[in-house]
Amino acid sequence: MASVCGGILALMDAGVPVKAPCAGIAMGLIKESDHLAVLTDIIGLEDFMGDMDFKVAGTREGITAIQMDIKISGVNISVMKTALAQAKEARMHILDHMDTTLAAARPELSEFAPRMITVDIPVDKIGALIGPGGKNIRALQEETGATIEVDDDGRVYISSINADSVDAARGMVEGMTAVPEIGKTYKSRVVKIMPGLGCFVQFMPGKDGLVHISQLDHKRVAQVEDVVKEGDEFDVKVTGIDSQGRVNLSRKALLPLPEGMTESFNDYARPAGRGGSDRGPRRDFRGGGRGDRPRRD
Repeated sequence: MASVCGGILALMDAGVPVKAPCAGIAMGLIKESDHLAVLTDIIGLEDFMGDMDFKVAGTREGITAIQMDIKISGVNISVMKTALAQAKEARMHILDHMDTTLAAARPELSEFAPRMITVDIPVDKIGALIGPGGKNIRALQEETGATIEVDDDGRVYISSINADSVDAARGMVEGMTAVPEIGKTYKSRVVKIMPGLGCFVQFMPGKDGLVHISQLDHKRVAQVEDVVKEGDEFDVKVTGIDSQGRVNLSRKALLPLPEGMTESFNDYARPAGRGGSDRGPRRDFRGGGRGDRPRRD
């Protein structure tokens, strides 16, 4: 029963959120003819020397566990009442003494305590997390040092003796299985420059999207390389997802307008009914009339 008392103190010291402290006490019985005595003990002599070993563990609110070994033919109700009454008195005395050392669990989990958390992912994302032949999940475990297990229902178990390892693994698992959301902001890294078109960025683990040249800056961008290069990191905003799941991203949407500029180069107001193009005004050269002069739409 000393292990019950010491164990709960160790859990509380580690920051495990137990509901209440628990103490244990063992009750013994010595019976000779018609004479008997109920013993209160915690070190095991009552089991070695006596006729009964009756263990009682619990909190201040009540009993949480009992166990009994007995070497005689049986005990009556009177003996059990006496044993339980003495056990309660002893348990309260032990809890009072434990409170002087540690009355409740520490508010934060110890940095030395092992961790296990669960993350729920969509079932159709299990394959992407595991990867071909387990490639992806092995890479995650090697990089973070955490152990990752996946159930068929999409529940992912992440465990480690290190809190940072668990946090890193959770972030990667959530990132690999998350679905992009229109209007949400993500941190990104340029993975490929497309001259004249824009750049592809990785904005979620394993997910790339295009930042069109018109969405790189408020001012006109002549060359993509004038604004970004491979390896650059910046925030992007999801502006759209097409029917094939391709994601459109904008860097410009998160940049403040330069001083003196009232609207972006590619954000001129367009007449109603002209569609949602983000291109600016253009000159349309059409033949016929007024000397084939260019005119504005």
